[in-house]
Amino acid sequence: MTSKKQNDNDANTKEDSAKVVDGPDPSEKERSVVLGFFSIIERILLFFLVILTLGGVGFEIQTIFKARTIILADILLMFLYLEVIAMVAVFYSDRNSVFVYPIFIAITALARLIILQGKDMDPQNILYEAVAILVLAIAIVVLLRMRKS
Repeated sequence: MTSKKQNDNDANTKEDSAKVVDGPDPSEKERSVVLGFFSIIERILLFFLVILTLGGVGFEIQTIFKARTIILADILLMFLYLEVIAMVAVFYSDRNSVFVYPIFIAITALARLIILQGKDMDPQNILYEAVAILVLAIAIVVLLRMRKS
């Protein structure tokens, strides 16, 4: 192969890769159809999330009635269920705060883990989980401050 043909092939390869990176510009109609499709999927999944969460709440309440006792683990689990429902409500009311609620849920779950397994856990693991809670709390502060500015 001559060097001119090699250079032409290299140029074509570069142009082809540039085309792949850029991609075609979707029309407004195509964009609205795709976004509408994803919006429908999003709403269906949120509906199932709420149904599954309410099912978990119902199962937990049934377990409490059968045991005829309420323990701290039950109360903390109810808070997790409540936060999932609140996350869906925030999704529909204020889309700016959507990213904060999963972090709240993670903090609550880690706190629940520390509280319930605190006596039996290695102190080093408790420290790691506490640091994870601190990092998540800092992430919330950063997200909220970025939203305000």
